[in-house]
Amino acid sequence: MPMRPFWLAQALEADTSAPCVPLAQDTDADVCIVGGGYTGLWTAVMLKQQDPGLDVLLIEADVCGAGASGRNGGCALSWSAKYFTLERLFGVEEAVRLVKESEHSIQAIGAFCEQYGVDADYRLDGTLYTATNRAQCGATDSVIAALERNGINSFSKRPVADVQRMAGSSKHLEGWFSPAAASVQPGKLVRGLRRVALQLGVRMHENTAMTGLEEGRPAVIRTPHGRIRAKRVVLAMNAWMARAFPQFERSVAIVSSDMLITEPRPELLKTIGLTTGVTVLDSRIFVHYYHNTPDGRIMLGKGGNTFAYGGRMLPVFDQPSPYAGLLQKSLAQFFPAFAQVPVAATWNGPSDRSVTGLPFFGQMSASGNVFYGFGYSGSGVGPCHMGGQILSSLVLGLDNPWTRSPLVNGPLGYFPPEPIRYLGSLLVRNAIRRKERAEDHGRRPRHLDVRLAKFAAAAGKADKG
Repeated sequence: MPMRPFWLAQALEADTSAPCVPLAQDTDADVCIVGGGYTGLWTAVMLKQQDPGLDVLLIEADVCGAGASGRNGGCALSWSAKYFTLERLFGVEEAVRLVKESEHSIQAIGAFCEQYGVDADYRLDGTLYTATNRAQCGATDSVIAALERNGINSFSKRPVADVQRMAGSSKHLEGWFSPAAASVQPGKLVRGLRRVALQLGVRMHENTAMTGLEEGRPAVIRTPHGRIRAKRVVLAMNAWMARAFPQFERSVAIVSSDMLITEPRPELLKTIGLTTGVTVLDSRIFVHYYHNTPDGRIMLGKGGNTFAYGGRMLPVFDQPSPYAGLLQKSLAQFFPAFAQVPVAATWNGPSDRSVTGLPFFGQMSASGNVFYGFGYSGSGVGPCHMGGQILSSLVLGLDNPWTRSPLVNGPLGYFPPEPIRYLGSLLVRNAIRRKERAEDHGRRPRHLDVRLAKFAAAAGKADKG
Protein backbone atom coordinates (compact mmCIF):
# COMPACT_ATOMS: atom_id res chain seq x y z
CA MET A 1 0.00 0.00 0.00
CA PRO A 2 1.37 3.47 -0.84
CA MET A 3 2.19 5.92 1.94
CA ARG A 4 -0.88 7.91 2.89
CA PRO A 5 -0.11 11.65 2.99
CA PHE A 6 -0.69 13.36 6.32
CA TRP A 7 -4.11 14.89 5.62
CA LEU A 8 -5.63 11.69 4.26
CA ALA A 9 -4.11 9.52 6.98
CA GLN A 10 -5.58 11.85 9.61
CA ALA A 11 -8.97 11.86 7.89
CA LEU A 12 -9.07 8.06 7.47
CA GLU A 13 -8.23 7.62 11.15
CA ALA A 14 -11.29 9.70 12.05
CA ASP A 15 -13.53 8.03 9.43
CA THR A 16 -15.15 4.94 10.93
CA SER A 17 -17.10 4.02 7.78
CA ALA A 18 -16.31 0.80 5.94
CA PRO A 19 -14.62 1.00 2.53
CA CYS A 20 -16.95 0.62 -0.44
CA VAL A 21 -16.43 -2.89 -1.81
CA PRO A 22 -14.81 -3.30 -5.24
CA LEU A 23 -17.11 -3.92 -8.18
CA ALA A 24 -17.46 -7.69 -8.57
CA GLN A 25 -20.01 -8.07 -11.39
CA ASP A 26 -21.52 -6.36 -14.42
CA THR A 27 -23.96 -3.53 -13.71
CA ASP A 28 -25.89 -0.70 -15.37
CA ALA A 29 -26.11 2.98 -14.39
CA ASP A 30 -27.57 6.22 -15.66
CA VAL A 31 -24.25 7.95 -14.94
CA CYS A 32 -20.85 6.43 -14.18
CA ILE A 33 -18.25 8.73 -12.63
CA VAL A 34 -14.61 7.62 -12.76
CA GLY A 35 -12.61 9.18 -9.93
CA GLY A 36 -13.36 9.71 -6.25
CA GLY A 37 -11.72 13.08 -5.64
CA TYR A 38 -13.26 16.53 -5.37
CA THR A 39 -14.32 16.75 -9.03
CA GLY A 40 -16.01 13.35 -9.14
CA LEU A 41 -17.65 13.67 -5.74
CA TRP A 42 -18.92 17.24 -6.24
CA THR A 43 -20.38 16.10 -9.58
CA ALA A 44 -22.04 13.08 -7.96
CA VAL A 45 -23.48 15.16 -5.10
CA MET A 46 -24.79 17.87 -7.43
CA LEU A 47 -26.37 15.33 -9.77
CA LYS A 48 -28.26 13.70 -6.91
CA GLN A 49 -29.28 17.08 -5.48
CA GLN A 50 -30.75 18.12 -8.84
CA ASP A 51 -32.22 14.72 -9.80
CA PRO A 52 -32.56 12.38 -6.80
CA GLY A 53 -33.92 9.60 -9.01
CA LEU A 54 -30.80 9.48 -11.19
CA ASP A 55 -28.81 6.26 -10.77
CA VAL A 56 -25.25 7.51 -10.21
CA LEU A 57 -22.38 5.05 -9.79
CA LEU A 58 -18.85 6.19 -8.86
CA ILE A 59 -15.71 4.09 -9.10
CA GLU A 60 -12.31 4.95 -7.59
CA ALA A 61 -9.07 3.07 -8.26
CA ASP A 62 -7.93 3.45 -4.62
CA VAL A 63 -9.94 5.01 -1.79
CA CYS A 64 -11.76 8.30 -2.22
CA GLY A 65 -9.29 11.12 -1.70
CA ALA A 66 -6.15 9.12 -2.50
CA GLY A 67 -5.19 11.52 -5.30
CA ALA A 68 -4.70 15.28 -5.19
CA SER A 69 -7.89 15.85 -3.18
CA GLY A 70 -6.45 14.20 -0.07
CA ARG A 71 -2.98 15.72 -0.24
CA ASN A 72 -3.20 19.33 -1.45
CA GLY A 73 -2.30 22.42 0.55
CA GLY A 74 -5.83 23.10 1.76
CA CYS A 75 -5.91 26.66 0.37
CA ALA A 76 -9.36 27.40 -1.07
CA LEU A 77 -8.64 30.39 -3.31
CA SER A 78 -10.57 32.31 -5.94
CA TRP A 79 -9.51 33.03 -9.51
CA SER A 80 -8.89 36.72 -8.79
CA ALA A 81 -5.14 36.37 -9.35
CA LYS A 82 -5.86 34.72 -12.72
CA TYR A 83 -7.94 37.63 -13.99
CA PHE A 84 -5.60 38.64 -16.81
CA THR A 85 -5.48 35.05 -18.12
CA LEU A 86 -9.27 34.80 -17.92
CA GLU A 87 -9.76 38.10 -19.75
CA ARG A 88 -7.22 37.21 -22.46
CA LEU A 89 -8.84 33.86 -23.14
CA PHE A 90 -12.54 34.54 -22.59
CA GLY A 91 -13.14 38.31 -22.66
CA VAL A 92 -14.09 40.72 -19.91
CA GLU A 93 -17.68 39.57 -19.31
CA GLU A 94 -16.84 35.90 -18.80
CA ALA A 95 -13.69 36.74 -16.82
CA VAL A 96 -15.73 38.84 -14.42
CA ARG A 97 -18.36 36.10 -14.10
CA LEU A 98 -15.75 33.43 -13.37
CA VAL A 99 -14.01 35.49 -10.69
CA LYS A 100 -17.38 36.06 -9.01
CA GLU A 101 -18.29 32.37 -9.30
CA SER A 102 -14.90 31.31 -7.93
CA GLU A 103 -15.52 33.43 -4.83
CA HIS A 104 -19.06 32.06 -4.55
CA SER A 105 -17.69 28.49 -4.62
CA ILE A 106 -15.53 29.18 -1.58
CA GLN A 107 -18.62 30.32 0.34
CA ALA A 108 -20.59 27.35 -1.01
CA ILE A 109 -18.04 24.85 0.30
CA GLY A 110 -18.55 26.29 3.78
CA ALA A 111 -22.34 26.18 3.39
CA PHE A 112 -22.10 22.54 2.28
CA CYS A 113 -20.02 21.63 5.32
CA GLU A 114 -22.54 23.33 7.60
CA GLN A 115 -25.59 21.80 5.89
CA TYR A 116 -24.30 18.23 6.03
CA GLY A 117 -22.26 18.35 9.23
CA VAL A 118 -18.90 17.89 7.49
CA ASP A 119 -16.05 18.73 9.87
CA ALA A 120 -13.39 19.77 7.36
CA ASP A 121 -11.71 22.45 9.52
CA TYR A 122 -13.24 24.99 7.12
CA ARG A 123 -12.22 28.53 8.09
CA LEU A 124 -13.27 31.50 5.98
CA ASP A 125 -10.38 33.65 7.21
CA GLY A 126 -9.19 35.07 3.90
CA THR A 127 -5.85 35.13 2.11
CA LEU A 128 -2.76 37.31 1.99
CA TYR A 129 -0.80 37.75 -1.25
CA THR A 130 2.58 39.06 -0.17
CA ALA A 131 6.06 40.03 -1.30
CA THR A 132 9.05 38.45 0.43
CA ASN A 133 11.80 40.31 -1.42
CA ARG A 134 12.11 43.75 -3.04
CA ALA A 135 11.72 42.36 -6.57
CA GLN A 136 8.28 40.97 -5.68
CA CYS A 137 6.99 44.30 -4.34
CA GLY A 138 4.32 45.68 -6.63
CA ALA A 139 3.83 42.35 -8.42
CA THR A 140 0.14 42.25 -7.50
CA ASP A 141 -0.68 45.91 -8.21
CA SER A 142 -1.72 45.56 -11.86
CA VAL A 143 -4.15 42.69 -11.36
CA ILE A 144 -5.71 44.44 -8.34
CA ALA A 145 -6.20 47.55 -10.50
CA ALA A 146 -7.92 45.45 -13.18
CA LEU A 147 -10.21 43.84 -10.60
CA GLU A 148 -11.03 47.29 -9.24
CA ARG A 149 -11.86 48.62 -12.73
CA ASN A 150 -14.35 45.80 -13.21
CA GLY A 151 -15.98 46.09 -9.82
CA ILE A 152 -14.83 42.70 -8.54
CA ASN A 153 -11.91 43.57 -6.27
CA SER A 154 -12.02 42.01 -2.81
CA PHE A 155 -8.39 42.86 -1.95
CA SER A 156 -7.13 45.73 0.18
CA LYS A 157 -3.50 46.68 0.72
CA ARG A 158 -2.54 46.43 4.37
CA PRO A 159 0.24 48.23 6.26
CA VAL A 160 3.39 46.14 6.50
CA ALA A 161 3.04 45.80 10.27
CA ASP A 162 -0.48 44.38 9.84
CA VAL A 163 0.69 41.98 7.14
CA GLN A 164 3.52 40.67 9.29
CA ARG A 165 1.19 40.30 12.27
CA MET A 166 -1.55 38.48 10.32
CA ALA A 167 0.98 36.26 8.53
CA GLY A 168 3.02 35.55 11.68
CA SER A 169 6.27 36.41 9.93
CA SER A 170 8.51 39.45 9.49
CA LYS A 171 9.68 38.08 6.13
CA HIS A 172 6.76 39.77 4.33
CA LEU A 173 7.48 43.23 2.91
CA GLU A 174 4.00 44.04 1.59
CA GLY A 175 0.65 42.34 1.37
CA TRP A 176 -2.85 42.45 -0.06
CA PHE A 177 -5.65 40.84 1.96
CA SER A 178 -8.90 39.38 0.63
CA PRO A 179 -11.63 37.89 2.85
CA ALA A 180 -12.79 35.72 -0.08
CA ALA A 181 -10.64 32.66 0.69
CA ALA A 182 -10.64 29.77 3.14
CA SER A 183 -8.46 27.02 4.50
CA VAL A 184 -9.57 23.40 4.91
CA GLN A 185 -8.25 20.02 5.97
CA PRO A 186 -8.46 18.57 2.46
CA GLY A 187 -8.62 14.91 3.49
CA LYS A 188 -11.54 15.58 5.82
CA LEU A 189 -13.33 17.52 3.08
CA VAL A 190 -13.03 14.74 0.51
CA ARG A 191 -14.09 12.06 2.99
CA GLY A 192 -17.03 14.27 3.99
CA LEU A 193 -18.03 14.57 0.34
CA ARG A 194 -17.86 10.77 0.08
CA ARG A 195 -20.17 10.35 3.09
CA VAL A 196 -22.71 12.83 1.73
CA ALA A 197 -22.63 11.24 -1.74
CA LEU A 198 -23.43 7.86 -0.18
CA GLN A 199 -26.20 9.39 1.94
CA LEU A 200 -27.74 10.88 -1.20
CA GLY A 201 -27.83 7.46 -2.82
CA VAL A 202 -24.71 7.42 -4.99
CA ARG A 203 -23.53 3.84 -5.54
CA MET A 204 -19.81 3.60 -4.98
CA HIS A 205 -17.01 1.06 -5.51
CA GLU A 206 -13.53 1.85 -4.20
CA ASN A 207 -10.42 -0.12 -5.23
CA THR A 208 -12.02 -0.41 -8.66
CA ALA A 209 -9.86 0.92 -11.47
CA MET A 210 -11.12 1.66 -14.96
CA THR A 211 -9.19 -0.63 -17.31
CA GLY A 212 -10.91 0.46 -20.50
CA LEU A 213 -13.67 2.58 -22.01
CA GLU A 214 -15.82 1.53 -24.96
CA GLU A 215 -17.64 4.49 -26.43
CA GLY A 216 -21.22 4.12 -27.55
CA ARG A 217 -24.77 4.25 -26.25
CA PRO A 218 -24.48 2.93 -23.66
CA ALA A 219 -20.80 3.47 -22.98
CA VAL A 220 -19.05 0.54 -21.33
CA ILE A 221 -16.46 1.02 -18.58
CA ARG A 222 -14.28 -2.02 -18.03
CA THR A 223 -12.91 -2.81 -14.56
CA PRO A 224 -10.93 -5.86 -13.33
CA HIS A 225 -14.02 -7.77 -12.19
CA GLY A 226 -17.01 -6.26 -13.94
CA ARG A 227 -18.30 -4.00 -16.70
CA ILE A 228 -20.48 -0.93 -16.22
CA ARG A 229 -22.96 -0.01 -18.95
CA ALA A 230 -23.72 3.69 -18.51
CA LYS A 231 -25.88 6.13 -20.43
CA ARG A 232 -23.42 8.91 -19.54
CA VAL A 233 -19.86 8.91 -18.24
CA VAL A 234 -17.85 11.52 -16.31
CA LEU A 235 -14.07 11.15 -16.29
CA ALA A 236 -12.80 12.91 -13.15
CA MET A 237 -9.29 11.47 -13.03
CA ASN A 238 -7.29 14.71 -13.12
CA ALA A 239 -3.55 14.04 -13.50
CA TRP A 240 -4.25 10.41 -14.47
CA MET A 241 -6.19 11.48 -17.59
CA ALA A 242 -2.99 12.19 -19.50
CA ARG A 243 -1.87 8.56 -19.23
CA ALA A 244 -5.28 6.97 -19.76
CA PHE A 245 -6.15 8.85 -22.96
CA PRO A 246 -3.35 9.62 -25.44
CA GLN A 247 -5.22 12.59 -26.94
CA PHE A 248 -4.68 14.43 -23.64
CA GLU A 249 -1.03 13.49 -23.12
CA ARG A 250 0.23 16.93 -24.19
CA SER A 251 -2.60 18.93 -22.60
CA VAL A 252 -0.96 18.95 -19.15
CA ALA A 253 2.47 18.66 -17.59
CA ILE A 254 2.68 16.59 -14.41
CA VAL A 255 4.58 18.47 -11.71
CA SER A 256 4.82 18.00 -7.95
CA SER A 257 3.82 20.28 -5.16
CA ASP A 258 5.71 19.45 -1.95
CA MET A 259 4.48 20.03 1.59
CA LEU A 260 5.46 19.66 5.21
CA ILE A 261 3.50 19.93 8.43
CA THR A 262 4.86 20.48 11.90
CA GLU A 263 3.93 18.90 15.19
CA PRO A 264 1.32 20.92 17.12
CA ARG A 265 2.62 24.01 18.91
CA PRO A 266 -0.51 26.11 19.62
CA GLU A 267 1.20 28.30 22.24
CA LEU A 268 4.04 29.09 19.84
CA LEU A 269 1.51 30.06 17.16
CA LYS A 270 0.00 32.54 19.62
CA THR A 271 3.45 33.96 20.29
CA ILE A 272 4.17 34.63 16.61
CA GLY A 273 0.60 35.83 15.95
CA LEU A 274 -0.49 33.26 13.37
CA THR A 275 -3.80 32.67 15.08
CA THR A 276 -6.38 32.51 12.25
CA GLY A 277 -6.84 30.22 9.28
CA VAL A 278 -5.58 32.85 6.83
CA THR A 279 -3.75 31.39 3.83
CA VAL A 280 -0.52 33.16 2.90
CA LEU A 281 1.16 33.14 -0.52
CA ASP A 282 4.24 34.98 -1.68
CA SER A 283 4.73 36.37 -5.19
CA ARG A 284 7.07 33.75 -6.57
CA ILE A 285 6.16 31.91 -9.75
CA PHE A 286 6.30 28.59 -7.88
CA VAL A 287 4.89 30.03 -4.69
CA HIS A 288 5.45 29.34 -1.05
CA TYR A 289 2.06 28.89 0.62
CA TYR A 290 1.14 28.19 4.21
CA HIS A 291 -1.55 28.28 6.88
CA ASN A 292 -1.97 26.99 10.38
CA THR A 293 -4.31 24.22 11.55
CA PRO A 294 -6.88 24.33 14.35
CA ASP A 295 -4.73 21.94 16.41
CA GLY A 296 -1.72 24.27 16.27
CA ARG A 297 0.44 23.11 13.36
CA ILE A 298 1.94 24.99 10.42
CA MET A 299 1.55 23.51 6.94
CA LEU A 300 3.97 24.95 4.37
CA GLY A 301 4.31 24.00 0.73
CA LYS A 302 6.10 24.92 -2.44
CA GLY A 303 5.20 24.04 -6.00
CA GLY A 304 7.18 23.29 -9.12
CA ASN A 305 9.77 20.73 -8.02
CA THR A 306 9.53 17.27 -9.63
CA PHE A 307 8.49 17.05 -13.29
CA ALA A 308 7.31 13.74 -14.74
CA TYR A 309 8.46 12.60 -18.16
CA GLY A 310 5.56 11.78 -20.48
CA GLY A 311 2.91 12.40 -17.83
CA ARG A 312 3.93 9.32 -15.84
CA MET A 313 2.88 8.79 -12.25
CA LEU A 314 6.28 8.56 -10.55
CA PRO A 315 6.79 6.44 -7.40
CA VAL A 316 8.08 9.57 -5.63
CA PHE A 317 4.56 11.05 -5.74
CA ASP A 318 3.53 8.49 -3.08
CA GLN A 319 6.58 8.99 -0.87
CA PRO A 320 7.82 11.64 1.58
CA SER A 321 8.98 14.77 -0.23
CA PRO A 322 12.51 14.59 -1.63
CA TYR A 323 12.61 18.34 -1.00
CA ALA A 324 12.12 18.04 2.77
CA GLY A 325 15.36 19.91 3.45
CA LEU A 326 14.31 22.82 1.24
CA LEU A 327 10.90 22.96 2.92
CA GLN A 328 12.44 22.95 6.41
CA LYS A 329 14.80 25.74 5.40
CA SER A 330 11.85 27.80 4.13
CA LEU A 331 9.91 27.09 7.34
CA ALA A 332 12.82 28.37 9.43
CA GLN A 333 13.14 31.49 7.28
CA PHE A 334 9.46 32.36 7.61
CA PHE A 335 9.22 31.31 11.26
CA PRO A 336 12.53 31.28 13.17
CA ALA A 337 10.59 30.30 16.30
CA PHE A 338 9.52 27.06 14.56
CA ALA A 339 13.03 26.14 13.35
CA GLN A 340 13.43 23.50 16.06
CA VAL A 341 9.84 22.25 16.04
CA PRO A 342 9.74 18.64 14.80
CA VAL A 343 8.21 18.00 11.40
CA ALA A 344 5.30 15.55 11.63
CA ALA A 345 5.33 14.62 7.94
CA THR A 346 6.33 15.64 4.44
CA TRP A 347 4.62 14.55 1.24
CA ASN A 348 4.09 15.49 -2.36
CA GLY A 349 1.79 14.62 -5.23
CA PRO A 350 1.13 15.04 -8.94
CA SER A 351 -0.44 18.26 -10.16
CA ASP A 352 -1.92 18.45 -13.67
CA ARG A 353 -0.51 21.75 -14.90
CA SER A 354 -2.28 23.06 -18.00
CA VAL A 355 -0.78 25.51 -20.49
CA THR A 356 -3.03 28.32 -19.22
CA GLY A 357 -3.03 27.39 -15.53
CA LEU A 358 -6.81 26.87 -15.79
CA PRO A 359 -8.83 23.64 -15.85
CA PHE A 360 -10.71 22.66 -18.97
CA PHE A 361 -13.81 20.58 -19.60
CA GLY A 362 -15.50 18.97 -22.55
CA GLN A 363 -17.14 16.01 -24.26
CA MET A 364 -14.88 13.45 -25.93
CA SER A 365 -17.16 10.79 -27.41
CA ALA A 366 -18.67 10.56 -30.90
CA SER A 367 -21.81 9.43 -29.07
CA GLY A 368 -21.89 12.70 -27.10
CA ASN A 369 -22.12 11.07 -23.68
CA VAL A 370 -18.58 11.05 -22.22
CA PHE A 371 -17.59 14.20 -20.29
CA TYR A 372 -14.34 15.19 -18.59
CA GLY A 373 -12.65 17.94 -16.63
CA PHE A 374 -9.10 18.35 -15.34
CA GLY A 375 -6.03 20.62 -15.46
CA TYR A 376 -6.56 22.45 -12.15
CA SER A 377 -2.85 23.29 -12.10
CA GLY A 378 -2.31 22.94 -8.38
CA SER A 379 -5.22 25.17 -7.38
CA GLY A 380 -8.28 22.97 -7.24
CA VAL A 381 -9.83 23.15 -3.77
CA GLY A 382 -12.22 25.97 -4.67
CA PRO A 383 -12.43 25.52 -8.47
CA CYS A 384 -13.36 21.82 -8.20
CA HIS A 385 -16.71 23.01 -6.85
CA MET A 386 -17.12 24.94 -10.10
CA GLY A 387 -16.03 21.77 -11.92
CA GLY A 388 -18.87 19.88 -10.28
CA GLN A 389 -21.34 22.51 -11.48
CA ILE A 390 -19.96 22.34 -15.02
CA LEU A 391 -19.93 18.54 -15.28
CA SER A 392 -23.33 18.02 -13.64
CA SER A 393 -24.79 20.63 -16.01
CA LEU A 394 -23.24 18.88 -19.03
CA VAL A 395 -24.50 15.47 -17.89
CA LEU A 396 -28.03 16.79 -17.38
CA GLY A 397 -27.99 18.55 -20.75
CA LEU A 398 -28.73 21.95 -19.22
CA ASP A 399 -28.48 25.25 -21.05
CA ASN A 400 -26.89 27.57 -18.50
CA PRO A 401 -23.84 29.85 -18.12
CA TRP A 402 -21.70 26.82 -17.28
CA THR A 403 -22.53 24.83 -20.40
CA ARG A 404 -22.17 27.99 -22.50
CA SER A 405 -18.80 28.85 -20.96
CA PRO A 406 -15.65 28.55 -23.11
CA LEU A 407 -14.26 26.46 -20.24
CA VAL A 408 -16.14 23.53 -21.82
CA ASN A 409 -14.28 23.74 -25.15
CA GLY A 410 -11.51 21.33 -24.16
CA PRO A 411 -7.78 22.06 -23.84
CA LEU A 412 -6.80 25.67 -24.50
CA GLY A 413 -3.25 24.81 -25.52
CA TYR A 414 -0.75 21.98 -25.77
CA PHE A 415 2.77 21.46 -24.54
CA PRO A 416 5.45 20.36 -27.02
CA PRO A 417 5.98 16.60 -27.46
CA GLU A 418 8.53 14.70 -25.40
CA PRO A 419 11.42 15.00 -24.82
CA ILE A 420 11.07 18.73 -25.59
CA ARG A 421 8.36 19.24 -22.94
CA TYR A 422 10.37 17.55 -20.19
CA LEU A 423 13.68 19.21 -21.05
CA GLY A 424 11.94 22.58 -21.50
CA SER A 425 10.21 22.20 -18.12
CA LEU A 426 13.52 21.58 -16.38
CA LEU A 427 15.12 24.49 -18.24
CA VAL A 428 12.36 26.87 -17.15
CA ARG A 429 12.24 25.51 -13.59
CA ASN A 430 15.98 25.96 -13.11
CA ALA A 431 15.85 29.47 -14.60
CA ILE A 432 13.09 30.37 -12.13
CA ARG A 433 15.16 29.03 -9.26
CA ARG A 434 18.20 31.08 -10.30
CA LYS A 435 16.08 34.20 -10.86
CA GLU A 436 14.39 34.00 -7.49
CA ARG A 437 17.63 33.12 -5.67
CA ALA A 438 19.22 36.25 -7.12
CA GLU A 439 16.21 38.36 -6.12
CA ASP A 440 16.25 36.94 -2.58
CA HIS A 441 19.84 38.16 -2.28
CA GLY A 442 19.07 41.58 -3.75
CA ARG A 443 20.89 40.88 -7.01
CA ARG A 444 19.62 41.50 -10.52
CA PRO A 445 18.87 38.14 -12.20
CA ARG A 446 20.33 37.20 -15.55
CA HIS A 447 18.34 38.46 -18.52
CA LEU A 448 17.99 34.93 -19.96
CA ASP A 449 16.61 33.59 -16.68
CA VAL A 450 14.02 36.37 -16.61
CA ARG A 451 12.94 35.57 -20.17
CA LEU A 452 12.69 31.84 -19.50
CA ALA A 453 10.73 32.43 -16.29
CA LYS A 454 8.05 34.29 -18.26
CA PHE A 455 6.98 30.99 -19.86
CA ALA A 456 5.71 29.85 -16.46
CA ALA A 457 4.65 33.29 -15.21
CA ALA A 458 2.19 33.67 -18.09
CA ALA A 459 -0.16 31.22 -16.43
CA GLY A 460 -0.03 32.90 -13.01
CA LYS A 461 0.74 31.61 -9.54
CA ALA A 462 1.23 27.86 -9.50
CA ASP A 463 0.60 24.96 -7.15
CA LYS A 464 -0.93 26.16 -3.94
CA GLY A 465 -3.93 24.21 -2.94
